[in-house]
Amino acid sequence: MTHEETLTRYTANFIDELHRNGLTDVVISPGSRSTPLALTFAEHAFINHWVNMDERSAAFFALGMAKQQNKPVAVVCTSGTAAANYFPAIVEAYYSRVPLVVLTADRPHELRDVGAPQAIEQINMYGQYVKWFHEMALPESTPPMLQYARSKAARAVQTACFGNAGPVHLNFPFREPLLPDFSLENLWEKQEYPSFHQVLEGKDVLEPSQLEWIINKLSSHEKGLIVVGPQFDTELAEAVSALANQWNIPVLADPLSQLRAGQHDKANIIEGYDAILKSKQIRDRLNPDFIIRFGAMPVSKPYLLFIKEHSEIEHFIVEAHHGYREPAGTPAQFIFADPVKLCSDFCEAAGHLAFNEEWLQSWRLMNQTAKRQLLAEQESTFLTEGHTVKQLAEAATEESTIYVGNSMPIRDMDTFFMTTPKQIRILGNRGANGIDGMTSSALGAAAHGEKVALLLGDLSFFHDFNGLMLAKQYNMNLTVVLINNNGGGIFSFLPQAGQSDHFETIFGTPMDIDFQHIIAMYQGRYSKPESWEELRQALTDSYQEDGLSVIEVQTEREENASWHKAKWTIIEQKLMEYFEG
Repeated sequence: MTHEETLTRYTANFIDELHRNGLTDVVISPGSRSTPLALTFAEHAFINHWVNMDERSAAFFALGMAKQQNKPVAVVCTSGTAAANYFPAIVEAYYSRVPLVVLTADRPHELRDVGAPQAIEQINMYGQYVKWFHEMALPESTPPMLQYARSKAARAVQTACFGNAGPVHLNFPFREPLLPDFSLENLWEKQEYPSFHQVLEGKDVLEPSQLEWIINKLSSHEKGLIVVGPQFDTELAEAVSALANQWNIPVLADPLSQLRAGQHDKANIIEGYDAILKSKQIRDRLNPDFIIRFGAMPVSKPYLLFIKEHSEIEHFIVEAHHGYREPAGTPAQFIFADPVKLCSDFCEAAGHLAFNEEWLQSWRLMNQTAKRQLLAEQESTFLTEGHTVKQLAEAATEESTIYVGNSMPIRDMDTFFMTTPKQIRILGNRGANGIDGMTSSALGAAAHGEKVALLLGDLSFFHDFNGLMLAKQYNMNLTVVLINNNGGGIFSFLPQAGQSDHFETIFGTPMDIDFQHIIAMYQGRYSKPESWEELRQALTDSYQEDGLSVIEVQTEREENASWHKAKWTIIEQKLMEYFEG
């Protein structure tokens, strides 16, 4: 058997097995050493291949697609620093629990550590940030080695998806020549089985005695909170709402919790909790007996301070699989069980529990007060970052997605995105909270035709200009709401703002970029509204048109910080009047 036939059959068996295990998309960055993988993926009839020349953008694009589809996505690159450019997205995927199958091509063993070009150490190069690493054997086409290739492909997808999802890495050493031969007969071997390794994964549930133990502890309390942080499970909203209604308990819902939008009952949803907890005076007056948290730690820093200041609260953290996401450092009890099933079990086994009605009504009143002040229009007509979120929420269409950038945009989303019956999915990269790769991630979410809006700041947009090439290349539907405060707006809220001597140079970092020219380069539509009416029209138009639309909202950092602080001051005053009332 020739080298070309061996290479082709080995690679084809591996890639076909990825498909049999549910992989339907791969993002390829061109390169020579990865030729066998790239061409074989392109040849496979049931796998969509996307080409992205920038490996950093490619990995974030795959990340966004995997989040939106809730399925694993593969990425393919050549050897050398190409693989290193995947690292930021792999870190994000690891911490945000997103399944990626990372396939890096490599020089064969005889060309490593001898000064050969484009050869770096790729063994375990992503360290602890992948769930599994495997160095693939050199291609062979004997029946045992073709079974080996299928075995590793099946394991890669299953490992990426099962338990806490995350990235896996397989490294492929290839010898030249690198061109596969697709004229071979029976290349895609017909297999009778759907997967080389079939896996049945059950859901973790509590034993009756464990459930009874928790219920007995809760029954001695009067005031509780359910908190739902960033998470992807679309079924959790209904389950949590049913539990909260039965127990008469408020639900603090993070913007990435998937609880603020949809048709489920939102009577007990408290979306204004970040603004409520901004004031230490208010935090000191709120003393829940227990908290049950689902999902990751919420975005809200005031909530984190609240937890740290009240370490006496009995804290239950629910994880579908093993994990320790508790940055507050306070005593906590972990419940490793399927969250939706746990809510159902609580409703069934603890239907008699009904917590303090006054406590719930107090939170509802505080929430109404905060929302009223947050959404109140002010006399000035200047555009504000917070109310831009309000306009975006109103313009967003059914079954659409809003992807949110880090730093100020996600915090404004937390503060100003209120409950809505519309089915809107809110996504963000809150695993490592970086500002890189946001445009590429949002385009990945839009890859299969979904209407996606991206809310982000100017520095984050600058970080990922290369990602816009995908919008042009594939004519994707993406609305970018670009908050341009000419620099790092979040630092205006931090102690660094008092360092006037070096603040602008080190933290403010103004760029003074005319973004219109960049958008034109990628053949997108650009608008820069000067009023609320113009902004509403631009948003409406963007949802009715195909392709890339960039809406630049020009704001001023100091003015924005003052506007936010004025809102928080009024809310604090109103809430103190209620408490002292």
